Amino acid sequence: MSTSIHQRQQQQPHHHHHLLSNPNPISPRNPLDWRRPISIFGRTGLLILLTLMVVVGVLLPTMKMRMPDGLLSRASVSKWRDYTLAQAAEFVAKNGTVIVCAVSQPYLPFLNNWLISIARQKHQDKVLVIAEDYATLYTVNQKWPGHAVLVPPAPDAQTAHKFGSMGFFNFTSRRPRHLLNILELGYNVMYNDVDMVWLADPFPYLQGKHDVYFTDDMAAVKPLNHSHDLPPPGKKGRTYICSCMIFMRPTNGAKLVMKKWIEELQAQPWSRAKKSNDQPAFNWALNRTAGEVDLYLLPQAAFPTGGLYFKNKTWVQETKGMNVIIHNNYITGFEKKIKRFQDYGLWLVDDHAQESPLGKL
Repeated sequence: MSTSIHQRQQQQPHHHHHLLSNPNPISPRNPLDWRRPISIFGRTGLLILLTLMVVVGVLLPTMKMRMPDGLLSRASVSKWRDYTLAQAAEFVAKNGTVIVCAVSQPYLPFLNNWLISIARQKHQDKVLVIAEDYATLYTVNQKWPGHAVLVPPAPDAQTAHKFGSMGFFNFTSRRPRHLLNILELGYNVMYNDVDMVWLADPFPYLQGKHDVYFTDDMAAVKPLNHSHDLPPPGKKGRTYICSCMIFMRPTNGAKLVMKKWIEELQAQPWSRAKKSNDQPAFNWALNRTAGEVDLYLLPQAAFPTGGLYFKNKTWVQETKGMNVIIHNNYITGFEKKIKRFQDYGLWLVDDHAQESPLGKL
């Protein structure tokens, strides 16, 4: 790319020189010549037109390459800034279903990894990226127009990605609002964390017409034919359901769970001592609505927690071919997560970026 710019820049003066030193210059000695109207069809008119065309042809591509994207896409930037969740959901929904993730800029490599795995199952068209900063909004929509939306206000970017920080809490506590909004627009919604990888199509597992489908975060091995009811509470009096993979139908029951989740988050604000995340509140919401909402626990073999999949080799062998979505949790830190995905052959970004709708980032 840089060589072509260099060559073009070398050519430029040559073009100008050649065209402007026309063999019959308008002689400045005869003042009458200056008053002669230049006909666009006359020789001079055509030469000027030609010169302009060449200048535009030569300069524009190099200017485009050198100009910051910001200047070129002012219009598209304001378009995405005003893009609403309703417009975005309508654009991506297929069969009344939207697949949603929420991403801040540091997680873009994980977003791309997740997208490659979804594209392999032919479900990428219904993905909506909820961008938690403007950089993510523009990056995604520039490469994949219409697939990212930002719900203002954008959280504080500096802190949004450090697990256990207040910024991370504020970032994740926006999640149930986004999901409730999509349910209220009338769509089925599947939420995924982007540190997940699809090995198979999860949709066949969303059987029946339940309100909310979810996965257990406990690493204890369950029998293959385990119950699909909400598991019994653990030591802290609540269950350990993961808020990482949720599927909901736009029912009153599902909306009630989201409203309760929002209430629980407001009741348990972040503090230095507690360093909470959004998962306990999701569990309290499920526990408190269990009697009135139709809940469905997804099979562990298909949707294992990272604490099981990455730590129990025997179990992985026994459930070979049954795993559908793998969650890279029970570990914190970008580098550690990437390394673990690489060790298990689940880091697809390096060799398969062309399979992602975003291409190589």
